[in-house]
Amino acid sequence: MCGTACFVFVVLVGARTLGQDAPPWTEDCRNSTYPPSGPTFRGTVPWYTINLDFPPYKRWHEVVADRGPAIKLMIQSVKDIVNTFNPSGKLMKMVDEKLPGMLGHLPGPFEEEMKGIADVTGIPLGEIISFNIFYEIFSMCTSLITEDQAGHLIHARNMDFGVFLGWDTNNHTWVVTEQLKPLTVNLDIQRDNKTVFLATTFAGYVGMLTGIRPGALTLTLNERFNINGGYLGIIEWLLGRRGDMWIGFITRAVLENATSYEEAKNILTKTPLLAPAYFILGGNRSGQGCVITRARKATLDVHELDALHGRWYVVQTNYDGWKHPFFLDDRRTPTMTCLNRTTQEHISFASVYDVLSTKPILNKLTVYTTLMDLSRGKFETYLRDCPDPCIGW
Repeated sequence: MCGTACFVFVVLVGARTLGQDAPPWTEDCRNSTYPPSGPTFRGTVPWYTINLDFPPYKRWHEVVADRGPAIKLMIQSVKDIVNTFNPSGKLMKMVDEKLPGMLGHLPGPFEEEMKGIADVTGIPLGEIISFNIFYEIFSMCTSLITEDQAGHLIHARNMDFGVFLGWDTNNHTWVVTEQLKPLTVNLDIQRDNKTVFLATTFAGYVGMLTGIRPGALTLTLNERFNINGGYLGIIEWLLGRRGDMWIGFITRAVLENATSYEEAKNILTKTPLLAPAYFILGGNRSGQGCVITRARKATLDVHELDALHGRWYVVQTNYDGWKHPFFLDDRRTPTMTCLNRTTQEHISFASVYDVLSTKPILNKLTVYTTLMDLSRGKFETYLRDCPDPCIGW
């Protein structure tokens, strides 16, 4: 769920100065923002353990029991927005009555997990399913991987979500973005009392959009806007064409089962998808970092790190790397600029967090920032705020 703007910018190398081709609301590169504090820091994210040895129906009970009221509030807000455009209520009635019929056709344990979430929260199953296919319907983000001079990798992302989902005119915030912040949780996914992977997600969502499999890989997902997009994939699915993989489910499957960077890359480049996407994949060796640009049925591009030839970072927002980003949403240029100013010599958690704290990379849609260091086993996520003046997306 990368928000309705997982604007994935693939930027391999560049040397621009702030102001050149940058939007007027871009601020100078931030510094000294880490450890997180001050007005852009909302707080830390709680940890939960998900035990894969439990029956799927029971795995999420603790998480959603704690976060059930917040899940209900967020879903009700989305329903209110939908009913504003569909006052008859027929659309939400169809969600409640028709979507449960999808069960029996979803892959793996996901349907039983969603049944368990619905029963614990008391939320209709159709609405839980709709929450879990948000990415295919809505989804804005910035992801990056850097390689320092010693070949050490850092993978980081801002999760932006909620554009067009209700604007609060009093607080100058997106309604759903704010309601997702108390739903943000860190997960320690275990099997046989051992960690399989770590992830940041939203309570009630069984897919994964941000995660690290210790010793093997890091993975983030950004939305890719395309006319042959998630809406079409969902329609085909409902019509019975069910050979394509749901986005949040394939990223979870990779984190849960892939044991290496190369295995993960093979899965992410070859699996037919329900929606187009950008997969940002990291490994544990020099050069193991890439952005995979996916159409639903094919891989269009794979851009990998190549520090020996000057490509010491990759950056992805929500636009194809070979195209100019939408002029009102250029997060690519400031990200490139701030990384180039940082220089490869000074890459660290602190400097990367500074980059992701610079407006408009940080914006009104930013829910959280995650920093991942595979070789050192570090995984940190922080809730974010963007005080005015701040661009709305």
